[in-house]
Amino acid sequence: MKRILTIQDISCLGKCSITIALPVISALGTECVILPTALLSNHTLFKSFTCKDLTDQIEPICEKWKDEDVKFDGIYTGYLGSIEQIEIVKNIFKTFGKDGLIFVDPAMADQGKLYPAFDMEYARKNADLCAEADIIVPNITEASFMTGMEYKEEYDESYVKEMLERLEKLGAKITVLTGVSLSEGKTGIMGYDSEHDEFYAYQNDKVGAMFHGTGDLFSSTVIGEIMKGKNWKDAMRIAADYTAHTIEVTMQNPKKAWYGVDFEATLPYLIGLE
Repeated sequence: MKRILTIQDISCLGKCSITIALPVISALGTECVILPTALLSNHTLFKSFTCKDLTDQIEPICEKWKDEDVKFDGIYTGYLGSIEQIEIVKNIFKTFGKDGLIFVDPAMADQGKLYPAFDMEYARKNADLCAEADIIVPNITEASFMTGMEYKEEYDESYVKEMLERLEKLGAKITVLTGVSLSEGKTGIMGYDSEHDEFYAYQNDKVGAMFHGTGDLFSSTVIGEIMKGKNWKDAMRIAADYTAHTIEVTMQNPKKAWYGVDFEATLPYLIGLE
């Protein structure tokens, strides 16, 4: 059985980050080892929340794994709460990621704005982290901060391709933009494979609703499918279909939780996708 390390926060309530990554990756047949960067009572879209920073625990945990000669087939990073954590994660890549896949979701911004408490220096450090990855999956906002391109809510395919080409210069082998709309009523991804000099796009029908955690659901599904042996394009397609299906199922539930999607109900659907 393959083993993935995921490095991101735990929101005890909220269906995001590790509480999505752990069940989804496990359901797809890969052991998922967690390295929490912070412990939150609930995610930050709630009216209030508690947060315990776990930076001082990351390196001691890794030292214990080194003592046990633990190996990973891949490392998947999500929300990192500080520049210090980014620097620590770079060292984790060197120690545990030499022979595996490095997958970075530089979760730091959306809808044209950085998340609270982040600044341009944090964005630059995230760009440095992406330089060490095999696959990166920023949204358009995150990509604009890392490349210096103007953020646009309305754009065409040439804008997306230029952004991908600029992201490629950061150093990742495969760059994928998420939340991309290439035609009216559609949304999905567009990616660029630098080794084969090829673009790939996949679109689903756009749903008129937004739910927290769908980016985490997408990324976790991609990494789980790649560990099953899928190529990156098939993994992205499956993840896009699964995320769209989960949003649709959630919207049909009259008792749905406002703070996340009903991915628990759709895991059997995911396991059956090819």
